[in-house]
Amino acid sequence: MTPNQKVAALSVRKGPGSIAALTCYDFPMARLLDQAGTDILLVGDSLGMVVLGFPDTTHVTLAHMLHHIEAVARAKPAALIIGDLPIHTYDTPEQALETAKALVAAGADAVKLEGGVRQAEKVRAITQAGIPVCGHLGMLPQRVLEEGGYHKKGKTPEQTQAILDGAHALIDAGVFAIILESVTPAAAKSITQSISVPTIGIGCGESTCDGEIAVITDLLGSFPWFVPPFAKPEAKLSNSILDAAAKYIARVRSQS
Repeated sequence: MTPNQKVAALSVRKGPGSIAALTCYDFPMARLLDQAGTDILLVGDSLGMVVLGFPDTTHVTLAHMLHHIEAVARAKPAALIIGDLPIHTYDTPEQALETAKALVAAGADAVKLEGGVRQAEKVRAITQAGIPVCGHLGMLPQRVLEEGGYHKKGKTPEQTQAILDGAHALIDAGVFAIILESVTPAAAKSITQSISVPTIGIGCGESTCDGEIAVITDLLGSFPWFVPPFAKPEAKLSNSILDAAAKYIARVRSQS
C-alpha cells in the first residue's frame, strides 16, 4: 500500500485493540517488528534517551531523526513509518512544513508533533501540503523541562477539557490519529469516545484508547536502567545480552 492508503486504513480503526504500534530506531528491528505484524513503527525522539543516552528528548536534533528514519525506511516495512518532529524544529508553520518535508524525504510516511490548540496552524500547514500528521496530547516529553518533570494529565475536569479542546483543534487541522500519553484512564476513555480519529495510548491504562504504543526497549527489557511504571516488558533481553557477552569473554580468555 502507498503511505496515503496506510493512513486511510488506520484512520478508521476505532475501538480498543484496533492499532498496535511500537517505536523503532534501526533497520534490523524494523524488519523484525514488521514481520511480527506491527501496524505503526514510530521513529520517536525517545531515541534520544534509549539509544543516544541523553537525559530527555529535548537534546534530539533533526539530524538525529533523519539518521534513524533513513535506517528504518531501508527495511521497506508494510507498517506505517511515523517520524517525530524534534523540539524547536516546528516553532512556526513554515518551519514545521520544512521539517516535515525533510522527514518524509528521509523515508517517513507521516510525521508527529506534540501539542494541541497552539499547534493547529502548524499541523494545517503540513496536512495541506499532503503530508499525514499524527497528534500527541497529554504528557508532552518535549515540555519536561518547563513543566518540571513528567506529570499525569487529565486529573481534573479542566485538564481533561483542555486535552479534548486540543484534540478537536488537531482534528480540524487534519490529523489522522492522536497519541495520548500518561492521561488518566477515565479521561483517556472519555476523550477517545468523544473524537472521530483513533487514539493510541501509552501509560493510559488498558482498553481506554483505540490502540496502544510501547517503547521497544521497554517491551524487550533491553534498557534496564529506567523502566516506566506503566511498561509491561515481554522479555528481559538485558539479561540475555549480559550472559552472552560474559560467555564470549570467558571463551576468548580461555584461549590464553
